[in-house]
Amino acid sequence: MGFFDFMTEDIAIDLGTANTLIIHNDKVVIDSPSIVARDRVTGKIIAVGKEANMMQGKTHENIKTIRPLKDGVIADFDASEKMISMFIKSIPALKKRLFTPALRMVICIPSGITEVEMRAVKESAERVNGKEVYLIHEPMAAAIGIGVDIMQPKGNMIVDIGGGTTEIAVIALGGIVCDKSVKIAGDVFTNDIVYYMRTQHNLFVGESTAEKIKITIGAAIEDLETPPEEMSVQGRDLLTGKPKQVDVSYREIAKALDKSIQRIEDAVMETLSQTPPELAADIYNTGIYLAGGGSMLRGLDKRISQKTDLPVYIAEDPLRAVVRGTGMALKNIQKFRSILIK
Repeated sequence: MGFFDFMTEDIAIDLGTANTLIIHNDKVVIDSPSIVARDRVTGKIIAVGKEANMMQGKTHENIKTIRPLKDGVIADFDASEKMISMFIKSIPALKKRLFTPALRMVICIPSGITEVEMRAVKESAERVNGKEVYLIHEPMAAAIGIGVDIMQPKGNMIVDIGGGTTEIAVIALGGIVCDKSVKIAGDVFTNDIVYYMRTQHNLFVGESTAEKIKITIGAAIEDLETPPEEMSVQGRDLLTGKPKQVDVSYREIAKALDKSIQRIEDAVMETLSQTPPELAADIYNTGIYLAGGGSMLRGLDKRISQKTDLPVYIAEDPLRAVVRGTGMALKNIQKFRSILIK
């Protein structure tokens, strides 16, 4: 162990469209919304994460909230870099250090990402003192995090529904055999709800409220065994302009999300149809694994199971499956060297 090793810290990052998670010393130390608030006059970042999230939809003209990632890739380079750097600086164990240590990082990226987008992620990491930076594809990280032994000559299907993209992949022998990345995920669900409230209830609701509806009563099917209670939603009446409240049931949300979920189902079916027969045989036995925040939508597992005639399993703590896998890859860099992108 050289002096350099002593100076180096290992961190694993799941840079997500909706949430950014960071693991340091085997613990999730950062779990925050991927959002920054910038002062328009000075250009300074005034808040990141949870703090900035609370400002969303409530800002005046001098403050702008930005989500630096769109569809799983960096849309605002400067903001994303500042966000990563502020998150890293707020890791409790690194706060005590006099100067920022050199970092060895594994960062996960969507599987449909281009070379240019990949370079953007790497450069961001290098600017925040990343000395050794590895990238790992999201479905791979999710599979490792779920506990699938990805090095086996056995097919496994992962569907990771995040904020910006849904990643679908069939994995065998430590590689992705066929995959599909669709830009329909949590954010689209949220927008579907905004649109539904507007057209069906003449109620204009903000993104944060729609997100709350999705989490509280969101559903993928209209007949749940244990349905959530109706929810009171406040917003602005489009006809009178006054604030008003309506009650919404989970069945309405299932209707609102139906088309988007259908597109995810189609993508799953398409991936299955491209799967080589020997791997399809494996998947018939192992089923489909769901990860990501979107997999927590009530009844989604049941709906995909009915569509594919396959058993569907939701990862435990699906929001953290990807970062867990990224952390495991970081710990065993030797073992997973073949799947990490340098």
